[in-house]
Amino acid sequence: MPKKKIYLSSPTMHGDEQRFVNEAFETNWVAPLGPNVNNLETEMAEYTGCGYAAALSAGTAAIHLGLKLLGVGQGDIVFVSALTFSASCNPIVYEKATPVFIDSEPDTWNMSPKALEKAFEKYPNPKAVIIVHLYGTPAKLDELMDICDKHNVPVLEDAAESLSSTYNGRHTGTFGRIGIYSFNGNKIITTSGGGMLVSKEEALVKEARKLATQARDAARHYQHSEIGYNYRMSNIDAGIGRGQLLHLEEHKALKKRIYRKYEEAFADIEEISMNPMNPKGDANNWLSCITLKEGCGVSPYDIMDALEAENIETRPIWKPMQLQPVFEGCDFVSHNDGGISVSEDVFNRGVCLPSDIKNSDEDMEEIIGIIRGVFNR
Repeated sequence: MPKKKIYLSSPTMHGDEQRFVNEAFETNWVAPLGPNVNNLETEMAEYTGCGYAAALSAGTAAIHLGLKLLGVGQGDIVFVSALTFSASCNPIVYEKATPVFIDSEPDTWNMSPKALEKAFEKYPNPKAVIIVHLYGTPAKLDELMDICDKHNVPVLEDAAESLSSTYNGRHTGTFGRIGIYSFNGNKIITTSGGGMLVSKEEALVKEARKLATQARDAARHYQHSEIGYNYRMSNIDAGIGRGQLLHLEEHKALKKRIYRKYEEAFADIEEISMNPMNPKGDANNWLSCITLKEGCGVSPYDIMDALEAENIETRPIWKPMQLQPVFEGCDFVSHNDGGISVSEDVFNRGVCLPSDIKNSDEDMEEIIGIIRGVFNR
C-alpha cells in the first residue's frame, strides 16, 4: 500500500463551500458573475478594509489589470521584487514594459528599501513599483511606501501569498494604490483558482471590472472602445471562496502553529534558521521555510530528497527573477554593495517545508524527525 502523501500546502474544505455552490446550482447562476461574485467582493472588502474589490480569474490577471490601471505601457520601467514567483513579473512584459528587479533585505526576505533607493538613483522615473509579501510575511512597508511617495510613483501590492497578514494592524494589500490577492489551490484559502484586485478608489475597481469583461461599453448593443479580457471569476468559484473566507482566521491560526512547531523543533540546531518575521507585522505563515548555514555540510536538496523518499512534498525557495532565463538581460539592483545578493543567497540555502493545515501532530513529528536525522540529531 502506498505511503500517505504529506503535501506542501493543499486545499482544505469545510462544507460551507458546498452550501454556496449548491445555491448557485439551485438558482441556475452557474455562468460567470452572479450573487456569489458580488457577495465575495463585498465580504473581502469588509474583511480587509480595502475599500472596493473585483473578483477575477487569477491573481496574475489582477496584477495585469492593475498595471494597466496604473498606465503601464510599452517602454515603461516597473520595479518589482526579485525574490518571488514569475507571476508577479510576467504581466509587466504582457504590456511590453521593462521589469527592473529589486533585491531582498535579510530581515524579512522582501524588497530591500536600500536597493529600491539605488534603483531610483539609476531609473528616476519608473511607472510603478510592485512590492511582494513573500510567503505571507509583510514587507517593510513604512520605508518602502515612504520612498515611493517621495518619488511620486504608485505601488501595486502583490499580497497573493499574504491574505490575512497585517502590518501595524492594517491588512497587506491595502497600502498601495492597488492590491491583489490570489486564491490559487495552494494559498491560505482558495476558489480552486481565482484572484482579487482591490483599491480604496472605486473608479479603479469599476474600470477593472469593465476590462475584465471584455471592456464592453455601456451600450445596448455589443460595442467595444478598448481591448478587454475574459478575467472575471465565475459564480461557482466565488461560492467556494465565500465558504473558505468563513474559515480564514482558523487557517491562519493553524499555519502559525506549524511555523511555531518547526521553530521549537529546530531551536537547538544552529545550522537551521527559520524564515524571518517582521516585528511590525502579523504574518499568515503561508509557508514555513528554513535556510541552512553555509558550509554546514547539508544542502537544501539533502533535506528535500530525504523527505521526498517518504512521500513528503517540499519546494525550493523561489528562484530569483534575475536568475531566470526568460528575464536574461533585465536589470537587477542588489541590496549588497558586493558579492552575492540577498535573494540569491536565500535561494541557495533555503527550503519550503510542508505547511499543510491538515498535517497531524504525527505528520509533523515525522517531518521533523527526518530533517533532524539528516543532521544526525
